[in-house]
Formats: sequence, C-alpha cells, structure tokens
Amino acid sequence: MKISVEPAELHDLDRNESLLQSGFWGAFREQLGWQARSFRCRYRDKAFFPLVLLRKLKPGLRFAYVPHGPEVEVPAADRADFLPELARVLRPHLPGCIFLRFDLPWGREGLGNHPEALKSSAGLRKAGMDVQPASTVILDLNAEEGELLASMKSKTRYNIRLAARKGVEISIDRPQSGEPGSLEQWYRLYEETARRDRITVHSENYYKRLFTLAGRYGAGGPELYLLTARHEGELLAGIILALKGQRAWYLYGASSDRKRNLMPGYAVQWRAILLAKERGCRCYDLFGIPSEDDPRHPMHGLFRFKTGFGGQVVNRLGCYDLAFRPFLYRFYRLAEGLRTAYFRRWRKKLPRG
Repeated sequence: MKISVEPAELHDLDRNESLLQSGFWGAFREQLGWQARSFRCRYRDKAFFPLVLLRKLKPGLRFAYVPHGPEVEVPAADRADFLPELARVLRPHLPGCIFLRFDLPWGREGLGNHPEALKSSAGLRKAGMDVQPASTVILDLNAEEGELLASMKSKTRYNIRLAARKGVEISIDRPQSGEPGSLEQWYRLYEETARRDRITVHSENYYKRLFTLAGRYGAGGPELYLLTARHEGELLAGIILALKGQRAWYLYGASSDRKRNLMPGYAVQWRAILLAKERGCRCYDLFGIPSEDDPRHPMHGLFRFKTGFGGQVVNRLGCYDLAFRPFLYRFYRLAEGLRTAYFRRWRKKLPRG
C-alpha cells in the first residue's frame, strides 16, 4: 500500500465536505492555541487533503489529532493497514509528536462493533476517549417538507405544532455580520444548561471567535447561524447551526428550565432544518447521541429528542491512536483516563453548586 504526502495550504482543505476537516476549522483551532497542518495525499490515484491539528504538551513534545478524518474512501478490509501507513508518511512532517490520533468518520459496517476491530500489528489502538461524539443522527433533506414531517415520530410532530400554536417565535441571527445579535444572551442560557446537565462548556470568547472568523473567512468557509426561540420576548432555547456546501451541522444548543411545556427546543430545531434545506443542504447532522437507546444512559433524553426527528442513526468508529513514542504515550493515556473519569463520572456525582 503506497500513500504519498506533501504539505498543502489551509485553504486547500476547503474542498473537503466535513466542517472539521476544513481550512476554516484549522484556522479557528489555531486561534485557540493549536497548530494546523494541511497535506495533499494520494491513495490509489485519488487525492485527499487531511487536516492535522498539533497540541503542545511540554517543550518539544506534542500530539497530533485528525478531526473526523481522513476524508477518503477506503475499503473496510484495508483500513487497518491504511491508517498505520498514513501515520508513517505523515510522521516526518509532525516533529516532536508522541502519537497521532484519528477521529474516524467511517461507520462500523464491515468491521463489527468491537473497538478492537481496527487493531493491527502496526500499533493502531483504540483511544481511551472519543473527542467528537461517535454516534449521530443524519437527516436526508432531499425529501419534501411534508415528507420530513411524516418521517418524524408522532410526538415530535405534535411538539413542533404545539410550539407554533402557543406563540413560540424563532429568530435567525448571524452575529458575525455586524447586525445586533443574541450571542451574549444565548451564552447565559448555555451556562444555565451546563449547570443543569453538568456538562463542560467553552468560554463565551470561543463562540465569539467562531462567529467572527466565519464572517471574514471568505469563500470556502461555512455559513454560521444562531437561531433562538422566544415566547413573549423571553429567550427559551437556542442553537448554533453551521452550513457548508451541501451539509449542515447542529453544533451547540441551550435551553431554559422555564416554559418547557411550550416545546421551544423542537421549534428551533425544526426551523434550523428548514433553513438548511432552503440554503441547498442535502443532509443535516444532529451531531451527537448515545450509541444505544438505553433508558439508563444519562443522556437518554438527548437520544429520544434527536431520533424523534427521523433520519438515520450513524455509529462511527471513533478515535484510534498510533504511538510514535510508546513509552511517553503510556503516560499520556493514563493522565487522559483520569481526566476523562473525573468529567464523565465523578464530577456528575458532586453536589450541585
């Protein structure tokens, strides 16, 4: 198996379909302390352009991360050989890296559900955590509006119509355009959501930078929208929506504990779906659910909410690592495991502040 590689420009990545493999995403992560590297690779006479993000651990030591990549078709039977070979040819361009992590966009078909399915003698190993959610729901927007509604669960359709009857109003803002927006209000609501659900969120500046960069990035960048649901002027829910090419992503959402009976979350999500369709998108990624319909899962409510809109549940393979320096990688993996355990288990058991 032969893969060639050469450096490329960040804007070369904007031909990728995935938002997380775009030059825009690389430029955004650079504002947050990462280094973005772009490459032109060739495999079986097909060119592909992976984005690799580098994060400093200590002077002279870094790790590399490929978010939702590489964006290239590889037969399932060849993937266990393809990834180590890609890591091998990229390694000279990633000095000081102790490992390379692939956050794979591929589904589990042909490999089974066991995370060891990709493990190979070349050192590929399932990561201790998945950075991006491995499972999601994707809606086909080629259907007509009536067909989209018909494909939803009856309770979801009912809640969308109930919100409309009760007077829930949806606003669409693009804070990067310079027009008056609602980002600050939305972020206060996002903090409320985080306290209630005990999730970790980015700073307000993270979202301001995201919208600012989207506004000035130019051709090849995404359209970014903030959709909010209000009742009698009161902000009840809001989401951040990204559109790129023919794909749309529901990136972040927030909701209030007040007036939940008005179903504002359903109303704002439905408007986002229609906006994506109006802008020519052919699919809508609801971006993250538990992998199974398990009532015992702490995020089972999110599973029911997102799958209620219909679409296809997609279970991706998640993150796999290839260690360049195995001894140091073992220490990193131990530290990462402790951090993950704190945020996903112990932190949720602490008294609410």
